[in-house]
Amino acid sequence: MALFDLPLEELRRYRPELSEPADFDAFWAGTLDRAREYEVLEDVVDVETGLDLVETFDVTFRGHDGAPIRAWYLRPAGAAAKLPVVVEYIGYGGGRGLPLEHLLWPAAGYAHLVMDTRGQAGAWGNGGDTVDPGGSGPAAPGSMTRGLEDPSTSYLTRLMTDAVRAVDAARTLPGADGRVAVTGNSQGGGLALAAGGLVPDVDAVMANVPFLCQIRRAIDITDNDPYREIVRYLASNRHQQAAVERTLGYVDAVHLGRRSRARALFSAALRDMTCPPSTVFAAFNHWGGASGTDPERDIEVYPWNDHEGGAAVQNALQLRWLTERMPVRVG
Repeated sequence: MALFDLPLEELRRYRPELSEPADFDAFWAGTLDRAREYEVLEDVVDVETGLDLVETFDVTFRGHDGAPIRAWYLRPAGAAAKLPVVVEYIGYGGGRGLPLEHLLWPAAGYAHLVMDTRGQAGAWGNGGDTVDPGGSGPAAPGSMTRGLEDPSTSYLTRLMTDAVRAVDAARTLPGADGRVAVTGNSQGGGLALAAGGLVPDVDAVMANVPFLCQIRRAIDITDNDPYREIVRYLASNRHQQAAVERTLGYVDAVHLGRRSRARALFSAALRDMTCPPSTVFAAFNHWGGASGTDPERDIEVYPWNDHEGGAAVQNALQLRWLTERMPVRVG
């Protein structure tokens, strides 16, 4: 893929004007208050996986409107101390898969909560176990346009609420010390940014080539799915443009990330046609701008890469970055 977006010098300065809905904060406060009417943890079940050095639990917690959301919870076997938790969100179309796919953070001494993605898990990976009980009117194939005519019915609202409740759950799990970092790739990165903005005391955010940033620009400059789903939907539902654009204002990770106080590590790939680099830099350059705290933020740029970004190289960087900022306390 050739370079197609702004030059890197311009990306580093790119801080677009934003148009947030007037009731943005009230909408999200009400949405999260309703979700928190339900006790967050429903079930924590010990699972035998054959991984002798990792304890694994099958967790069910309550997400948007109390819907049950599944997750894996992994800890270093025999750890006596309470541990910080790394909450991970999954990329678009995937699910939580199998526990043996998630060994990096417990191998480094952290507890690790891997949130399943409601109604996805059918496009790649090794499956998932969480349905999306929310109904939807007409929608394009995929998840992006379900209920997109209104923020209260949008699939993305449900998914971001689940991400917040995963942080709530992580703080109540056995053996957790209350500190939480959130992370993910692509859709998972966008959810990490959203959780970082909606939960004011998240300790750290790590977002790789994040999706759901400056969505309105993204659908104009890339033909790739999942953003293309919105284009296909509006091509058939022309009368819904104003309603859809309004909804996107509530679920844009740039708007949510502006409210964060957390330290953050981003990554961007300059040849990424799935999550264009300018949309990632929009989130990075606006990060924490509405919080009044000017949180620490770093970004790693991969000039030669498409949506794979830094892959394992970025994971190694994340590990070094997090252990300096949220170290495991031994003993």
